[in-house]
Amino acid sequence: MCLAVPAIVTALNASSEIATVDLSGVQKDVSTVLVDDVQIGDYLLIHVGFALHKLSEEEAKSTLALFEELDIMNKQDEQAAS
Repeated sequence: MCLAVPAIVTALNASSEIATVDLSGVQKDVSTVLVDDVQIGDYLLIHVGFALHKLSEEEAKSTLALFEELDIMNKQDEQAAS
């Protein structure tokens, strides 16, 4: 299964089409070659090191909240299994 995750742009290197993004404290450099006009503060959908497209802040935060909810559910399942 493939999964793309939203992340916020924290820095740009326009000459190399690379953006530094933050996902819950994890910093990662990703290619922005597939997305036009990337700016600091944009939310991007990231998959295997590439930004696929921009997301609204609302859509990104909603998706991240769902991921957090899944993480909580997984931790509860692990605790119940112990």
